[in-house]
Amino acid sequence: MPTGVAIRDVREQLFGAAERVLLRDGPNALTSRAVTTEAGCAKGVLHKHFTDFDAFLAEFVLDRIARLDERTAALRDAAGTGTVADNLTGAVTALFSSAALALVGLITARDELRARLRRDLPAGVPVLTEAAELIAAYLAAERDLGRIAPAADVDTLAAMLIGTTHLRHAGRDTPPDPDTVRRIVTAVLATSGRLPM
Repeated sequence: MPTGVAIRDVREQLFGAAERVLLRDGPNALTSRAVTTEAGCAKGVLHKHFTDFDAFLAEFVLDRIARLDERTAALRDAAGTGTVADNLTGAVTALFSSAALALVGLITARDELRARLRRDLPAGVPVLTEAAELIAAYLAAERDLGRIAPAADVDTLAAMLIGTTHLRHAGRDTPPDPDTVRRIVTAVLATSGRLPM
């Protein structure tokens, strides 16, 4: 590997490499060597930008959570349009088709990473908790528009959607089937007391 060659957007290059390794080979294969090899750079590049590998992983997870927020902005904007079930089915399917489950596996596998993430994300399971909060915000908007029952507990509904979908798809190599997600969404929303529009 030549030295002295500038690398554009080092963080994103390393984060992209980490995501590819994680998705392809799983959390146990995610090492600094695997990341830098995948990124096509010297191992020292990672350590120049991060104090250690767990600091890198924590920044990687936080970056991917921020991207999750960007992706779900479309869900918040969909309040009042289409159907609630269609909007949620699309959002939950997209979430579980992304790197989210792999990130949860990574967080579960690494004690030091969990400890570092607790500094910024003190409650719940990182990634899944943030996804549930975003879905709850969407459901609250739909409740305010009268498209779900006025007494609907949106935080519980969101947790049920995320938890049930996670249990159904954790450990699988294929993304969730939208029809299965729709059945979960419909069943969870039915518990709110009135079927959504």
